[in-house]
Amino acid sequence: MSDAPTAITNLLYRYAELMDAGRLDECVDLFTHARVLLGDPANDGTPVVDRDGLAAVWQSMVRLHEDGTPRTRHLVATPIIEVADDGMKATCRSTYTVFQQVGDGPLQPIITGRYHDRFELVDGAWRFAERAYLMDLTGDLSSHLMGGLGI
Repeated sequence: MSDAPTAITNLLYRYAELMDAGRLDECVDLFTHARVLLGDPANDGTPVVDRDGLAAVWQSMVRLHEDGTPRTRHLVATPIIEVADDGMKATCRSTYTVFQQVGDGPLQPIITGRYHDRFELVDGAWRFAERAYLMDLTGDLSSHLMGGLGI
């Protein structure tokens, strides 16, 4: 069994890798046992979805281009991981910046924000238990999202 910080960081990076590759079905499977908050949990009315709800959101919003990818690069940084004393649960706060390049357009940052995640250790493997997507700064999302941020 790998140590918790390494396993949890690998989950963060696996999410980014799968999303950037356009492998949305595999990416959403990372959240099979999780609840996902589509915004700040401190705000009343923040939509909460399960794995299937997240899949529906991504299918309706994420624009895949001719190469089958969203033409993005998700950079996940500054993971602050806190493992519970019993070693069975953990939290992680991290930041993300998404870059995109489409057609002859420039490579540019399109959104930055934070992930607030909870993890649990089940049968010797760490998995997502909860993710909250928090957005801080947005740029031109027109080539990334269909219909914008309706959440």
